[in-house]
Amino acid sequence: MTTKEAVAQRILELCSEHNMAINALANISGVAPSTLYSILNEKSQNPGVVSIKKLCDGLEITIREFFDSPLFDNLEQEIK
Repeated sequence: MTTKEAVAQRILELCSEHNMAINALANISGVAPSTLYSILNEKSQNPGVVSIKKLCDGLEITIREFFDSPLFDNLEQEIK
């Protein structure tokens, strides 16, 4: 799994845990829905840390909590 795939999967996981729709997360986070969907559809090659922080604020979690997931334990090496 790549980092961007793990980020997308984690966002979906957290939305499910918080019973929140993707559009609702975008609205409360101040992230454009198109930006969020590009992260989820992996069109975004590098989801920015500022966008991830805004999403975390919307979910009322810390960045540490966002990345505290087994999804990020065994990622593929990104330097090729």
